Amino acid sequence: MKSRAAILHDMGQQWSVEEFELDPPKAGEVLVEMAAAGLCHSDEHIRNGDMSASNEVMQAYGLPSMFPLIGGHEGAGVVLEVGAGVTDFAPGDHVVTSFVAVCSRCRWCNSGMEYICDMGAQVMIPGMPTDGTFRHHTTDGRNLGHLSKVGAFSKHTVVSPDSIVKIDPHLPLLPMALLSCGIPTGYGSAENRAKVRTGDTVVVIGVGGIGTGAIQGARINGAAQIIAVDPVEFKQKSALGFGATHSVASTEEAADLVRDLTSGVMADSVIVSPSLITEADVQPALSLTRKGGTCVLTGMTRQMTSSIGINLQEFILWNKSLVGTVFGSCNPRVDVPRFTKLYESGQLQLDEMITRRYRLEEINDGYRDQLNGEIVRGIIDFSLD
Repeated sequence: MKSRAAILHDMGQQWSVEEFELDPPKAGEVLVEMAAAGLCHSDEHIRNGDMSASNEVMQAYGLPSMFPLIGGHEGAGVVLEVGAGVTDFAPGDHVVTSFVAVCSRCRWCNSGMEYICDMGAQVMIPGMPTDGTFRHHTTDGRNLGHLSKVGAFSKHTVVSPDSIVKIDPHLPLLPMALLSCGIPTGYGSAENRAKVRTGDTVVVIGVGGIGTGAIQGARINGAAQIIAVDPVEFKQKSALGFGATHSVASTEEAADLVRDLTSGVMADSVIVSPSLITEADVQPALSLTRKGGTCVLTGMTRQMTSSIGINLQEFILWNKSLVGTVFGSCNPRVDVPRFTKLYESGQLQLDEMITRRYRLEEINDGYRDQLNGEIVRGIIDFSLD
């Protein structure tokens, strides 16, 4: 069948919205019609080279290139067809995609750490996880990768059942797309890694989609004081609507505020979720963290960043914890349905996070708006096309 998608032909280029050829699902695969796809910053990291390499570089090392590929990993849609052997899904099922595949067989899945599943660690390698071949092709016959084995920037895509989670059909698909990445990553950073408890003081640095999820995770888990840090005034104001009790523009301002709020104790936890974590971001975040507190690195960094500078003596003697996280250390199959219940109860604000809806052809405009700090979360709404 023919469909349309936003495709990257090489690192550094703009998204190209074009027609492509899609094969039917083979054994152990599922065809999904997408309803919505979130504009997550991870796709921008692929586009600009923070998490990718150009075709020329990959060819020079004799390695398969990531490009061309269909972008998008944060999405929701409806199952149209299933391949042989698929029993957990049927046509008509409403699903949320998961950029972390869950095989349920590896050591990590069987230890309750699905977020670092061995299969999930391979989602950046082009080809289907079932047999390594391709279902997506350009109109001139070249194979197309699909980001995170999902390819949510496509009206139709073929995925593994390991990369989708079934949700109740009455739930609206546009806000449900945020449960693919932004909400689990942010919310889980607060709940699973920072282990926010009732009465805590929490600082969230960077309050885009993931940071807003972290604010909500802190609020729902009982934090008494939540300080949002972002240089963009629009995002500072927005954070207050999701549960932040205070908002400031910089970590320097946050240090003075937190010191006053806690009588010098500092924050129980600090969640670092800017669009890109640099070497200079870690020590200021650790300085905001109290003795025995936890600093969570949630945002992505450039692949060439290999070291950071911290006050090591203070870190050791003050018994601080510095931790990383992927997907907020969540289990998609358990946590996505749990988040839908929080949404239905009115505690988890998803509709309010969607600042703007875009047609697929407007994807480059959406990412410009994101980089300019004009949106919390943009959504590709396929019903607009």
